[in-house]
Amino acid sequence: MSTHIPTDPKQHPTGNAEKNPDDWVTGDEPMTGAQASYLQTLSEEAGAEFEPDLSKADASKRIDELQAATGRGD
Repeated sequence: MSTHIPTDPKQHPTGNAEKNPDDWVTGDEPMTGAQASYLQTLSEEAGAEFEPDLSKADASKRIDELQAATGRGD
């Protein structure tokens, strides 16, 4: 008899981090305060326009783009 021990997500905290923002259940909700703050900082560093009305998913994608542009994503 095999006993399945559930995997503790806290043991592997990055497992969810790889999920595509387009697949997020809450992706259509407004971006979080933390996303907005970080996105504003990245936008200023990259000389890009800050877009305050992005969804969570779109903000995540924009953060990835700006991290690449500023070198912060390395």
